[in-house]
Amino acid sequence: MNIRSWLAAAGALVVLLAGSGSGSASETASSLEKNMSDTLDVWRDGRYEQLFEQLAHRGKISRETFVKKMRESATRPACCWQKMENFKILNEKRTEATVYVKIGLEGTPDTAGSMTREFKLTHQEGVWKMQLADVFSIAGVTGKKGSGSKRQSKKTYLYPPSN
Repeated sequence: MNIRSWLAAAGALVVLLAGSGSGSASETASSLEKNMSDTLDVWRDGRYEQLFEQLAHRGKISRETFVKKMRESATRPACCWQKMENFKILNEKRTEATVYVKIGLEGTPDTAGSMTREFKLTHQEGVWKMQLADVFSIAGVTGKKGSGSKRQSKKTYLYPPSN
């Protein structure tokens, strides 16, 4: 590779890298809104295995446990224009954003049928991801195992107990 080819390739790389960081706020806003909307669609369709992969901050919960808990919940996002309303970005950084949005819900025990609140999204693998805890909160399920009962520890004796 001669020096001219090398300089041309380096110049093209600089232009490419400079252009990748110059995305506008409206592009980011539409990306945030689209990724969140897509996640809610996957949930609404009952594709819980795929939903699990689209979430951030999954912690120690297994895919199987997540799918089981989501199937037990009757709550799911509404369709179409009711799914997300009044989407606003409150704070945005390179890998984290906070949005405020009203999410329409079906199957909720109350008559409101929506939830308006802040959500944190994390930018991973080229997409904005909702957090697992937020999905559980909307669905009305908890991430805790069991029904809240404390574990009973077994007593261990080094020597047989005296009678």
